[in-house]
Amino acid sequence: MHTHDLSAWQHDHHFGAGNESAERSTRLVMWITAAAMVVEIGAGWWFNSMALLADGWHMSSHALAIGLSAFAYAAARRYARDPRFAFGTWKIEVLGGFASALMLLGVAALMVVGSIERLLSPSVIHYREAVAVAVLGLAVNLVCARLLGSAHPHGHGHDHGHAHHHHDDHGHAHGHDLNLRSAYLHVVADAATSVLAIGALLGGWFFGWSWLDPAMGIVGAVLVAVWAKGLLKETGKVLLDREMDHPVTAEIREGVETMLADSETRVADLHVWRVGREAYACALTVVTHSPALTADEVRACFSMHEEIRHSTVEIQRC
Repeated sequence: MHTHDLSAWQHDHHFGAGNESAERSTRLVMWITAAAMVVEIGAGWWFNSMALLADGWHMSSHALAIGLSAFAYAAARRYARDPRFAFGTWKIEVLGGFASALMLLGVAALMVVGSIERLLSPSVIHYREAVAVAVLGLAVNLVCARLLGSAHPHGHGHDHGHAHHHHDDHGHAHGHDLNLRSAYLHVVADAATSVLAIGALLGGWFFGWSWLDPAMGIVGAVLVAVWAKGLLKETGKVLLDREMDHPVTAEIREGVETMLADSETRVADLHVWRVGREAYACALTVVTHSPALTADEVRACFSMHEEIRHSTVEIQRC
């Protein structure tokens, strides 16, 4: 049985300057967003605006996501050289995301109940003040998007001499920090929710459509629920190592059996699991008639897959 030397991958991928910049930006954005979230939720309750409440609670999902990203950076920096973490500390973020998704589903349910109550029992809304707060929330989203955009690090590659090249183990794929990118995209989506709240309040203010405010509250709740469901699906898949349906699994099997067909080699057992956002590890057993087949020759069959950062190969000879 042969394995890659994982020590180089664990220790050489240290927390670089780009990551430090991203960590500072995400931490700052987290506090800004949390403050704006409190203002929006408080104003929505005070001014009887369900749309404003929905936007505030949706901003809470944004604050949680940014907070998890900042925590992941901090954990990766603190434990970057800790040998107890066999494949790094990325799953700390995944576990936090799973927990926050469960909380967000509860928040979405409460938002729907509150909006239905407002539809059945309308109350006076202070539109002018509510619109001002909603515009403030939109401005915060735009500022956060600017901060995250300017914090995008420059790529840095590593080559440890294996049959394939490695990406950065904190989510950098060819210079793109996927952790930071997902936070940036969520800020943009949150800005769209703020626009919905502003539109609902303006419709009620100028046209007397008081039903539009709780209706947008329900729309906002649906957005939160959809995001939470997607997060549950993605994090659950990683935590349960449900990656055997990933295309790279079939490609590894096909590559080995096709390139080594002359030696009558087949893959008897194959396991693939994720160890980073775009990083995978695999363990495979091959049965062969070749007396000289080596593990490096097997790895060469899938060396074009840069996302495979660690592989264990067992060779059984007939």
